[in-house]
Formats: sequence, C-alpha cells, structure tokens
Amino acid sequence: MNIAVIGLGLIGGSMALELKQKGFCNYVIGVDNNKEHSESALELKIIDETCSIEEAIKKSELIILSTPVNVSSKIILSILNNIENQILMDVGSTKNELIEKIKSHPKRKNFVATHPIAGTEFSGPSAAHLGLFKNKVTIICDQKDSSSIALDRIKEIYDVLEMKIIFMTAKDHDVHSAYVSHISHISSFSLALSVMDKEKDEKNILNMAGSGFESTVRLAKSNKEMWTPIFNENKKNILEVLDNYIGKLNAFRDAINNNNESALNSLIQEANGIKKILK
Repeated sequence: MNIAVIGLGLIGGSMALELKQKGFCNYVIGVDNNKEHSESALELKIIDETCSIEEAIKKSELIILSTPVNVSSKIILSILNNIENQILMDVGSTKNELIEKIKSHPKRKNFVATHPIAGTEFSGPSAAHLGLFKNKVTIICDQKDSSSIALDRIKEIYDVLEMKIIFMTAKDHDVHSAYVSHISHISSFSLALSVMDKEKDEKNILNMAGSGFESTVRLAKSNKEMWTPIFNENKKNILEVLDNYIGKLNAFRDAINNNNESALNSLIQEANGIKKILK
C-alpha cells in the first residue's frame, strides 16, 4: 500500500516510520511546505519521495493529514475535492471546527477524524521515532459519519501502532482536550515565563531545578507553530478552563497570603484526589 503523509513532523513522521516498519505500507509519499523538513525526512528514510499535495493524493490509497490544526482546516476541503476512493485521516488536537467545515461534503465518509494522544516536546522529522504510540490512547471522533471501510482501515492502523481506541463526539473531544492537554501546556508556558522573569541568572535555574520543576516545565519547549493554532481553534473551551484554573490559583494565593493553613491543607488534600485517577 502507498500512503501519503501531509506534514512531516513528530506525529506524521513517527506514523510513517512505524507503519512501514511493521508492513502496513510499503511506500510513503511525503508532503511538507518546509523544504528542510522534506529533505530531512528523505535522509532519515521516513519517506520514499516528496511531491506536491495533488500528486501525493493521486499516488496514494490512504492520506494522513498531520499539519498544524489551522493548516488542516485550510486544506482539508481541497484534499477531499481531489480524492476518489482514498481514505483520509487527520491526527490533530482539535476537531469540532474541522468537522463542521466538511460535514456536508460528498466525500465526508472517506474521512476519519482521529487524535492519537502521544508526543514529546520536540518537533520536526528529526523527532520522529518508533514506539511513540505504543500503549497510548487514540480518539476517533464522530465515527458514524465515516464509512465502515474507512473506519475499519483506520482501526487497523491504530492496532498496528498498538494504541487503545476510544470513541467520542468532536465536541466532547475538544472540551476534554482543553481540560487535560491544552491547559497543561498553558501552565507550562506560564511557569517558564514566570521563572525567567524572576531568575535572570540562568545558572540559578539550572542549579535549583529539581525533577518536579523539570517535569512541569518540559512542555514549555513545545513548538509555537503547533500550539498557537490549537489555542485559537479551541478558544471557547480553553477560556472556560483558564477561568477555573485561575480561580484555583487565587484560592492558593489567598490561603498563603492569609496564613490560612487549614485552607491550604484542604486545597492540597482535595488535589490529592488525582491519585485515585492517575495511579
């Protein structure tokens, strides 16, 4: 099988590597508007050739759309306009806006909306690697709007990648992503900015940073080209989460400012409830 990967970053590149290594496909066509990414993907043997998006669609049986979410929203209609029997899947972090854009397209059933929840703080083809998806969760959204043929093929991909599949609506997906993923990145970016504002001496950051700081701020290394569009597309849900999060920060601030040990203990004890969920 020939597959096309549009967007040769961490997710698209890792998918291409693993699907080829495990025999799901035997030829990968890459598309990326960044020439360095295309050349790097060829050198790293992530892809076998690079060409225009129109040519890639013609030459492939399955298309993986792994561009930043704002780019996916801009190009998905033209991809659907050019496919015949090919199956199209995306791997983006937001879903509702994308799906609304194509809901009445005659090729809607050829498309399967997915979100593999896997990644690192690194980006680009050089970050792609085998094993990224193993034992992780992937979400398939609005599966009833995809054909059974398309859905079965995408399930097969995620079985090959050894991922657990969960189904939900696009709307629910974006709400849950805001609470679990998107706010984590905003917290990490904010902490990094706060520390760099106060600690002008880089040595102090390096010397004082323990494992807790490192794990919390790790996501602040994430790529702006990926995350700015996510925040914009999922604005409504993210703002709701931010208001809640800021409220919790203010509760901690008030308790600390008032030397209220009882309030602090209550907040920490309540937060400890996460241990029952994340064991």
